[in-house]
Amino acid sequence: MPIHTTIKQLNHLAITHFSTMSVKFNANKLFRTLHLRNIISMSNTFQHSESISSDKQKIIVLGSGPNRIGQGIEFDYCCVHGLLAIKECGYEAIMINCNPETVSTDFDMADKLYFEPVFWEHIWEIIELEKPVGVIVQLGGQTALKLAKRLHSRGIKIIGTSFDSMDIAEDRGRFSDLLKELEIPYPDYGTAYTAEEAIEVANKVGYPVLVRPSYVLGGQRMRIVINDEEVETAVISLLKHIPDNKILIDHFLDRCQEAEIDGIFDGENFHVMGVMEHIEPAGIHSGDSNAVLPAFNLTPLVVATMEYYSEKIARALNIKGLINIQFAIKNDQVFVIEANPRASRTTPFIAKAYGVPYLNIATKVMLDAAKLTDFTIEKKLVGFAIKEPVFSFDKFPGVNKELGPEMKSTGEAIRFIKDLRDPYFRNLYKERSMHLSK
Repeated sequence: MPIHTTIKQLNHLAITHFSTMSVKFNANKLFRTLHLRNIISMSNTFQHSESISSDKQKIIVLGSGPNRIGQGIEFDYCCVHGLLAIKECGYEAIMINCNPETVSTDFDMADKLYFEPVFWEHIWEIIELEKPVGVIVQLGGQTALKLAKRLHSRGIKIIGTSFDSMDIAEDRGRFSDLLKELEIPYPDYGTAYTAEEAIEVANKVGYPVLVRPSYVLGGQRMRIVINDEEVETAVISLLKHIPDNKILIDHFLDRCQEAEIDGIFDGENFHVMGVMEHIEPAGIHSGDSNAVLPAFNLTPLVVATMEYYSEKIARALNIKGLINIQFAIKNDQVFVIEANPRASRTTPFIAKAYGVPYLNIATKVMLDAAKLTDFTIEKKLVGFAIKEPVFSFDKFPGVNKELGPEMKSTGEAIRFIKDLRDPYFRNLYKERSMHLSK
């Protein structure tokens, strides 16, 4: 049975039919209606669009799609503030997303909204129609970032950091090679494409090791393993679910602190948005960790070293816009774990905690509309802000509740405290998890 595709303009009230189901919207949205027709009565497909492309210069923002573990409303916050910045710069702001629970899909947020799955086939059709100046992938989490390769191959301008720089950061092997070139400490590592290669690398770098793929969301399929048998099991499972992925095998730094930095780089200046110290030890996914802003237990030398490495990496990658870098600290030595060349899930947290419109600033930097020196940035936090992960284990009683390198939280909350004598913080720090799952 063929599917016939039409893009419809919704001005006030529209109904979309999928088989016998209907959904009503009161919005000014562009969306695709699917008409199922009997194959006997109609065998040819057709396409029709009611979307009218304007003569204005346009910027497309890719959203993160449906809420899931690793991607939620934090990236909706990023997209909303990005859209507002695009409008302020005089461009027509176009949003592509398919999540009705988000503010970015409100009828009055973007100049034009395509309520579409964030899949390449849909995006390419929209790009062909709208002919934008470029596309922003930094605000929609890993879903948007993974589409950068397709955009680059078709010659579509990626606003902000280039595809090659993103690929260096996301490809575990290329990024580790960059750290080696920059003489920045990192856990000993190797790359593999098969279980046999992974076992050989694991024995070379020494157990325990962290097995992790490239270009994944929420630590998907990452495992901490302690022998050859576990490496083989982890790699076979990984390749079953993510075929042809380059696997990084790096030595796991046991029982050390973890921290992260979010920053903005405009090609000349680097600004540290925030330094967050995790309460749980390294090895627990950053999305599942309680984290404190600013750092509360790291020495000034460690913080300064983290900031120095962050700027050095941002310059080497030629970042234009946002970057998140995660660190492990053992015996006061700082190791870089990974870098994310996009908005992270902590970017909105830092912006809210400090009362600084960081997403607006970063978007204007991506667009070459402003430099960091054009802004007066005043952080307004008094005391500390704690990022608290939210779990939904009560809804999934069969799920293993042990925390590890694969993310399990479904959201986060923010708590403000005046000082470290706060009873909540003292209890949280006392009872922090020191046990990791594999």
